Amino acid sequence: MRRPLRKSDDLPPLNTTPTPWRWIPTLYFSQGLPYVVVMTLSVVMYKNLGVSNTEIALYTSWLYLPWVIKPLWSPLVDLLGTKRRWIVALQFVVGAALAMVALTLPASDALRLSLAIFWLMAFASATHDIAADGFYLLALPQQRQAAFVGVRSTFYRLAMIAGQGGLVYLAGWLQQRTGRPAQAWALVFGLMAVFFVAVAVWHAWALPRPATDRPTRRDTAFWPGFIEVFAAFFRQPGIGRILAFLLLYRFAEAQLLKLVTPFLLDATAVGGLGLKTQEVGIAYGTVGVIALTVGGLLGGWVISLGGLKRLLWPLMIAMHLPNLIFVALAVAQPQSLWLVSAAVAAEQFGYGFGFTAYMVFMLMVAGVGQHQTAHYAICTGFMALGMMLPGMGAGWLQSQLGYLGFFGWVCVATLPSFVAAAFVQIDPAFGRKAEG
Repeated sequence: MRRPLRKSDDLPPLNTTPTPWRWIPTLYFSQGLPYVVVMTLSVVMYKNLGVSNTEIALYTSWLYLPWVIKPLWSPLVDLLGTKRRWIVALQFVVGAALAMVALTLPASDALRLSLAIFWLMAFASATHDIAADGFYLLALPQQRQAAFVGVRSTFYRLAMIAGQGGLVYLAGWLQQRTGRPAQAWALVFGLMAVFFVAVAVWHAWALPRPATDRPTRRDTAFWPGFIEVFAAFFRQPGIGRILAFLLLYRFAEAQLLKLVTPFLLDATAVGGLGLKTQEVGIAYGTVGVIALTVGGLLGGWVISLGGLKRLLWPLMIAMHLPNLIFVALAVAQPQSLWLVSAAVAAEQFGYGFGFTAYMVFMLMVAGVGQHQTAHYAICTGFMALGMMLPGMGAGWLQSQLGYLGFFGWVCVATLPSFVAAAFVQIDPAFGRKAEG
């Protein structure tokens, strides 16, 4: 006997796999913006509000901690709920935190209150990173992951430009109009709060629903399962070589990045280039970030053609060789903004191009086993540690060597990354787009 037709039988099947272009750009733009807010805009804002440099450096440095230790709670994202729900919920949390910052700035105790909210935002943003990166691994087939690495980087960098360039410019313009820095920044944070609520609503509709996006099944109690996530990561073959690569790949760049802005701003008498703040915004915050983005896009495309194993060394050379540009700048101390911008763009292009190999390597390491989200977060935790530890002593080292000696040391400091790369094992097929 035939089953009677139902009304739903006449409907076309739902499209459960929307194009990645519908959600990857907005997802990674919204991933990058809170980081820029916490790590960059907070510094500019507190400076405008008259907070001392000592307090700014101390308090805003602590705000980086959630990104370093986020692997400690990354298994919760694997074990509790779907990544899709985590993403949408955390974007609402970030929107609420931005609104609370806007409300606290006019208060007499704005520093203490806003720092507490920035801590909340930092933890929410770090957890959002875990969920977003894990969702990326689940929603895209492996052969497309490397191809879209460049797209991820592009929109993350666009968030940097929007934050470090557009929002800072807007805050300055509002201050000129109102004469009240607190009110100006409150308006900027209120605008960002509205944006994040809107983007959360968008992702509640636009994100795909992959069948694999579900809580990791647990055959044991919660805490043994929690520990097993970490144990599975450290049981991987060649884990020592993997960790060495994660920690050392950016050993030189971690030190360089801490001193680029001071070098551009410092007077020529002390070895710097003597640029104005707005000129640094043009050369490093805009032209440099655009070049970084283009390099990242090209790097993802190149890896998708040739694979990570074949292209690792050329990408590393492209990343490290432009460090010599800062040696040349320290010797010549050019006064032309266009020449400095071109030099910074060349260095940043090489950095973006070579850093793509590091991102694809983390995808390869995290793609082993069932705990992909947590394992990718562990990789990013080691990435953050590899940036934090070398950078901590970079300022002291520069004060001892001067800018020219320091940039020479940075070039020498690229050698550990090549040693680590010589011993790491990479799947020859990983990262390359499937043929046919």
